Amino acid sequence: MSCLFQEQQEMQNFNPYKIEIRENSMQTKLEQLQTYLSHYAQNGICIAFSGGVDSSLVLKVAAQTVPKVAAVYFQTTLHPVGDQNAAENIAQEIGVPFYVIELDEFTNPNIMKNPLDRCYQCKHMLFSILKDWAVQHGYSTCMDGTNLDDLHQYRPGIRALRELEIISPLADCHITKQEVRKMAADFGLSSSDTPSSPCLATRLPYHTLITKEKLEKIEKAEQLLCKNGFPVNRVRVHDTIARIEIPTEQFFTFYQQSDLIFHLKQIGFDYITLDMEGFRSGSMDEPYQKQRGNQC
Repeated sequence: MSCLFQEQQEMQNFNPYKIEIRENSMQTKLEQLQTYLSHYAQNGICIAFSGGVDSSLVLKVAAQTVPKVAAVYFQTTLHPVGDQNAAENIAQEIGVPFYVIELDEFTNPNIMKNPLDRCYQCKHMLFSILKDWAVQHGYSTCMDGTNLDDLHQYRPGIRALRELEIISPLADCHITKQEVRKMAADFGLSSSDTPSSPCLATRLPYHTLITKEKLEKIEKAEQLLCKNGFPVNRVRVHDTIARIEIPTEQFFTFYQQSDLIFHLKQIGFDYITLDMEGFRSGSMDEPYQKQRGNQC
């Protein structure tokens, strides 16, 4: 096991207020989450809010528990532009003030070189800015939506969260992704079934230079797939090849849409391939898993 995974496993035992975490029903876990958040009520909480289901659940429960809560959205060059409107709508649903921090990761060469720890470099940049914002606006605690399942995946950004003392209440209360979606649905949150939308840099192999042109092509291709009936998708780019990931049960539907291949090529790809393993998160990490497991 790598050092990173050891650190992430240790996060499962992080419990600053010694709340009894019981692996019990979702109702019990929800009550534990409410109790956990209440300990941070005194001076306010700002939540790194993407509009995804994880941060939406944290925001919803915090809004019911803590008097002073803010949703802070990062508008960055590495995330799809359209996500901001959806995030603002959810914050309005919950009734929490919504703020936007604009930043450009292209100013950071350590991110643009796309190293194996790109996610660490990026998270450290984003959450350092969030902490400064929180101090300026009178919020004592910064939180994010990392859940328990995230601790079992290769997530170098989690190290940045720990270094900057960002609180991850879902992970700390042992709430899984499936439980997050169920709780969000019970609250009636519109993001309960929203597919995950990680940064566009995850579509490029490590050590491939990140450029705005590449990101624009990826975003256009993924939007095209969404419009044509494939809302769950990734377009992984290998030079001039687009490797399409969609759920395996949609393969036949994809094969039937020959015009879709034409339009994808029009975006600027020479070859369109369909990944036979189907959609899965973090597929760019797969070639490095054994290598990482031996490092410490």
